Amino acid sequence: MSEKMVGVIGGSGLYEMEGLEEVQTVSLKTPFGDPSDSFIVGRLEGVKVAFLPRHGKGHRIQPSSLNFKANIYGMKKLGVQWIIGVSAVGSMKESIHPGEMVIPNQFIDQTKGRPNTFFSDGIVGHISFADPVCPHLSQILFEAGKKVGATVHPNGTYLCIEGPQFSTRAESRLYRTWGVDIIGMTNLPEAKLAREAEICYATIAFATDYDCWHEDAGDVSIGEVLRILAQSTNIAKKAIRHAIKYLPEKRDCVCANALKYAMITGKKFISEKTKKDLEPIIGKYL
Repeated sequence: MSEKMVGVIGGSGLYEMEGLEEVQTVSLKTPFGDPSDSFIVGRLEGVKVAFLPRHGKGHRIQPSSLNFKANIYGMKKLGVQWIIGVSAVGSMKESIHPGEMVIPNQFIDQTKGRPNTFFSDGIVGHISFADPVCPHLSQILFEAGKKVGATVHPNGTYLCIEGPQFSTRAESRLYRTWGVDIIGMTNLPEAKLAREAEICYATIAFATDYDCWHEDAGDVSIGEVLRILAQSTNIAKKAIRHAIKYLPEKRDCVCANALKYAMITGKKFISEKTKKDLEPIIGKYL
């Protein structure tokens, strides 16, 4: 059995992980282009970790331009079995206050035209995505958040919009009628691709504002977002350090075998190039 390895994808405000030991910088090329940045690989609490700043160092890549396929492919190639995504979000509920943590268990995809599958170019696959995050990893993150003193909401629906603009007031009010809990720009197609790659995925989301629906709160300002992010980032790092110690040696969740019955295309019809490109993802089924 291979050694367990955790991937951390840092969102707005989380650009590095202090405390890593045996650190290496790994630059990867993928069939889908370059990841957001080099991977920082090391050990945290004795566990092997690969860290990637989602928007690149210096926050230079906007949500619509992120190469999600390269990011997830790179994690898979490195041997990552779990991914913890960290994200800044807007709260769509009065009960979720800025600065609080949410561990979403559902997504609604309102992105437009982002490449969202590894199954193209002559290969077709249909994964189950009814429950889009790993239940085991989500529970561990919830407990870790409580342990480090955060106010944590254990479930919630994350609405992913295209961005980079924040919502109009009319859009924000419409989304509220859908019953969503938080709104962001980056967890999709990240979660979809992680499931296709058979990587357990869950999110630590920090509410930074009330979007623009709240009558008494001010409209979203990047200054206020950054202020709350600065407070939340240290909490996220502490929660991650706590969580990775409790990940099991063996995965028995749906994520680990998501492709078992998903691929539809017959093996003889898959081109050699596609087989080579997707070998880290589909190799065990060929």
